Amino acid sequence: MEVLQRTANRGSISTGSYDVDNSLKFEAANNESLQRAAVTGNRRTFTQSCWLKRSAPGLIQQIICYGSFHHAMRCMIGDSDDQLYVDIAGEPNALYRTVTNRRFRDPAAWYHIVIAIDTTQSTEANRLKIYVNGVQETSFASQSLPAQNFDTLANIASSPGAVFGNMGIGALPNNSLNNRTNGYFAEAISVDGQALDPTSFGEFDSDSGIWKPIDVSGLSFGNNGYYLDFKDSSNLGNDVSGGTDWTENNITAADQATDTPTNSFAIFNSLYDYDGVVINEGGSKTTNENAANWRSIVSNIAVQNGKWYAEITAGSTTGFVGVGLVEEMTGNLPKTQYLGQLGESIGYYGQGLLFYSGASQTGSFTGFGTGDVIGIALDKTNGFVYWHKNGTYQNSGDPTSGATGTGGVALSSGYSGYAQSDYYIMGYGHSTTSTAYANFGGYTADTPSSAESDANGYGTFEYAPPSGYFALCTKNLAEHG
Repeated sequence: MEVLQRTANRGSISTGSYDVDNSLKFEAANNESLQRAAVTGNRRTFTQSCWLKRSAPGLIQQIICYGSFHHAMRCMIGDSDDQLYVDIAGEPNALYRTVTNRRFRDPAAWYHIVIAIDTTQSTEANRLKIYVNGVQETSFASQSLPAQNFDTLANIASSPGAVFGNMGIGALPNNSLNNRTNGYFAEAISVDGQALDPTSFGEFDSDSGIWKPIDVSGLSFGNNGYYLDFKDSSNLGNDVSGGTDWTENNITAADQATDTPTNSFAIFNSLYDYDGVVINEGGSKTTNENAANWRSIVSNIAVQNGKWYAEITAGSTTGFVGVGLVEEMTGNLPKTQYLGQLGESIGYYGQGLLFYSGASQTGSFTGFGTGDVIGIALDKTNGFVYWHKNGTYQNSGDPTSGATGTGGVALSSGYSGYAQSDYYIMGYGHSTTSTAYANFGGYTADTPSSAESDANGYGTFEYAPPSGYFALCTKNLAEHG
């Protein structure tokens, strides 16, 4: 099982001439989706493209769907298998399903999914093509394909016996409460009348080989096509191709994010076995629903070098905010240990104490409680970690003091075998039934009242990162990691 991201970029790109500025966060528990009435278009030939970052693998999640009956065309990710499903339906009661062998469960990755349908093709295999991050999927758990010139029930406003005029993103077209998406969408596109390959939407970076988005504004989107870039926070269903805007269901401006395929930010890692902890709101919110044991919830990006900043809004006085060595935070430890319980992690405890090696340590720390914003400044260059409470650094800490480490806690204090090459992750520890919010810079459900960013302009924080510290995202990792 893949549990963390060590590389600077996976499913995203750090440099390039084209940047995606925004994504849209979807939360199943909030019944969030986009819906639109379709107009009649080409029922045999069309293309769907979107970028998707999953924050909660292991659940059925609707991605893009047409039609209310047999789901005229549906792209979804399955339940416990995390496989990609593509359904094509037509009359009378015809349903064709293709399921990949590949599984899509990495919460650190942006996946670019392209579904190209052209039933006019004489070769059966060419009537449905699925591409992920620029590569065609060819290994399938099962596959059923329509006949040549088959008329799907997509791109049609109505049909005898059923209503097919709805389209849905993040939920079924009838806005069903079932199987909604948890995660982020970017660059959602439909091209009516053309079966395009992924080079119409992206390209491989010449330096890194990573698949990245390109400018698609020059495409011809067709009668029932659309292009959603999620840039307008006042109208997140805006179709910038000039078509009908989408209806926003329970989506607000606060759901706009800067976590995108060209700059992927850390979120809480949902792949660990936390036993009773729920992670939602785009991987920014953690709730402990079982207080029997300690729970340590950690980021899905680890750092080896550089200086990094994040914020945690506490949910109780019995929480821990801190950092841990990756080798500690594996297996079952996150559901049984608190940050600072073992020697390889260090935690600032809400009752005003510092912990490592399972015991409280000396230092001047004040208590924190529900609603307090705790900043973490991790200096891997010099081997120190600092915390602030609502902007005031604890223990008279100065994160800019470099090798002096004024008021900081040496990483080697908690772990005698510490080496600069060790990977560290940031996290929050629960002890009681409580909720906490992480802000790694790309999105947080605890919307900051300020909009502070790092020196590179990344992140939306409550408090300004110290000079020389950066948000935990792929562009910063490429430059400073």
